Formats: sequence, structure tokens, C-alpha cells
Amino acid sequence: MHLRPLIAAALTAVLAASAATAAAAPAPANKRSPGFAPAATATVTPGVQTFTSGGQCTANFVFTDGTGAVYLGQSAHCAGTGGATETNGCLAGSLPLGTPVRVTGAAKPGTLVYSSWIAMQRAGEKDGNACRYNDFALIRLDPSDVGRTNPSVPVFGGPVALDTDGTSSGERVVSYGNSSLRFGLRSTSPKRGISLGTGARGWTHTIYTATPGIPGDSGSAVLDGAGNAIGTLSTVALLPFTGSNGVSDLAQQISYAGSHGVPGLTLVPGTERFVGFL
Repeated sequence: MHLRPLIAAALTAVLAASAATAAAAPAPANKRSPGFAPAATATVTPGVQTFTSGGQCTANFVFTDGTGAVYLGQSAHCAGTGGATETNGCLAGSLPLGTPVRVTGAAKPGTLVYSSWIAMQRAGEKDGNACRYNDFALIRLDPSDVGRTNPSVPVFGGPVALDTDGTSSGERVVSYGNSSLRFGLRSTSPKRGISLGTGARGWTHTIYTATPGIPGDSGSAVLDGAGNAIGTLSTVALLPFTGSNGVSDLAQQISYAGSHGVPGLTLVPGTERFVGFL
């Protein structure tokens, strides 16, 4: 079930062990890409709200592909045309590529230029894990909005790099949701918690955070305790871990996009030091 039908609920002391202070990670070695705004003045960042034909989601990370284009990531199901429980991207309907996407903080609409759901259906994908968990889309920003953009995640900073080795049980994670259901209450947007590990041959991670993801948080950036980009918030689990969220693995999603329409797709590191659980 996607995040849209999720009813928000408070988590218990299961995350208490994760509240200890962690040392700040070093600033990423990569220099800020030319044309990006400083984090303090940027209006387009990971965590802004996106609206695709009325459906609201949360942007995850900033990407480039070597051609000069700049993208925001969101979940493929944000452009879905079926029911909220449709999670098989090899079967579910989607709005077409070229659909305009309103991005909060941008002066002009972005454009939906990649959807893992559309890509898998065109390719006749047979891998059931990919069909269920490859939930990734790209919004190409208008060139005039690149100067309003910064790749740093609000509150936490980073990402430092792309995580490529999955998560282990008990590993710390952070995320930043921006659902409109919070009515601007920013104190509930930063999320800290733990992973329950990686599954589906590396395609997904189950996490518990306080607070959990709610409708509109779909697509949110998820990072590990060192600031590496793990994935994108995609689903809510009812069983066996009620209140947990499913996270689609970003490294797998980038690799798939690179071989199905967006060659050279690269995560842009944040310009701000990752502070994690501090």
C-alpha cells in the first residue's frame, strides 16, 4: 500500500536506542555545481512539495546527467492513475512523460521525463522485485530554476554520497517528509529512526522512524547515519511491521534509470555538512 492511505500514528520507544548523539560527518569533497544557489537562499531543495496532476508528494534528491539538465527525484506512483493500493509498477497506470509538475519554490513547472513504471512496462520487465519496489521518477527543472536550487537535505545536510551496500538491522536512518497534511508544522518533518534491514535482493529497506511517513511524504529522501543516500520513501507496511515504511533502494533505481532512458544519471552531493542525529 502506498503512503497515500496511511493514517499517521505515533511510534513507541522502539527508536529510543537510536536517539544517542552521533558525530557529524565531514563535508562532502565534491564542490557545489556551478549555477546552484547557496543553501541559505535556495527555494528548491530536497524535501519540497511536488504536485503532479493534483497529487502531492515530497521531492527526494537532486540529480544531473552530464548534459547540463538538473532533476528532482520523486516516486513514480506520484504520477499514478490507478488506486492507492497499486504497487506493481509493471502493471499500474501512469500519467505520460511530458506531464508538467508543479514544484514548490520554482518559478516554472518542471517536466516528468522519467518514470520507472513506464520504463519497466516498455522493457517488459520480468523481475518481480523490480516491479514491486522500483518506484522512482525524475522531474526536469526549467533551466531558469537551477539558480534557485540547492541539493542539501533540510535540517540534516548531505547527501555525502550514494549508499551501495544496503542497510543492516538497527542501522540508523534519517528522512525529511513534507506532507501538506502537516499544515506547515515543520517540527514533524525531520525523521530519525532505524532500519530493519534490506530485502527483495537489495531493492527495498524497511524502516521505523519517529514520526512515520504519512500521505504526501511519498518520495522523501532517506539517508543512513553517515549521510549516504539510501533510498526514497515509497510504501507503508501493515504487516508484519505495522507503522513501518518501505524505502526503494536509490542505487538500484539510478542504475535502472541509467540503462532505460537516462544515461549518466548522477546524485548531486549536498553542499551542507551532514549532521545526522545531532
